[in-house]
Amino acid sequence: MHVLVVVGHPLPGSFNHALAHAYADGARTAGADVRVLDLATTPFPRTAPTRAQLAAHDGTTDHLEPEVAALVEEVRRADHLVVLHPQWWGTYPGVLADFLARTLLAGTAFRYDPGARLPQRLLRGRTARTFMTMDSPRLWNGLAYRDAAGATLGTATLAFCGYRVVGRTTFPVVRSAPERRRARWLATAARLGRRDVARLAARHARRASAPPATPVLR
Repeated sequence: MHVLVVVGHPLPGSFNHALAHAYADGARTAGADVRVLDLATTPFPRTAPTRAQLAAHDGTTDHLEPEVAALVEEVRRADHLVVLHPQWWGTYPGVLADFLARTLLAGTAFRYDPGARLPQRLLRGRTARTFMTMDSPRLWNGLAYRDAAGATLGTATLAFCGYRVVGRTTFPVVRSAPERRRARWLATAARLGRRDVARLAARHARRASAPPATPVLR
């Protein structure tokens, strides 16, 4: 099983990075092949993309910049996607928004067929989990921000492309959290990494051992 952990924080060495590595260590303990993708240090075009670079209608990525094409393939290859980000201005940093816009493309992540009202979700069969750190209380995020980050990332982006979001964890209030609380959060991330991989591996094993469906004769 391949797990891709995306750190959507533009500054190296953040608590998001610590959470990402804790989750990755837990997932590796459970037997997964894990890559941590740090958007703070990953080479990525910072210029505005062209219209053609925001789609791959035939499913190929030859027209994209090599570094972007490699990331698109990395996303497609992952059985389980984990996204970590801080809450900035109610949602998430621009570096994560840019990554999502450049890697979840029409033609690789979703597709509108001619005449269809609903898209084909090309990343079906994969799972995702999200983590968000906050400097505001959880209640404020729900009442004032209407959980904008959860809606845009979990529902309007990941679920739209076909991911089954298996969980979303928020960590408030990071700015004033003592070390013992941060240590508990890191332990939680590691535990979720182990649990996610164990559950997904069992699910894949059940699918592999299930008898083939009997065709219906008409």
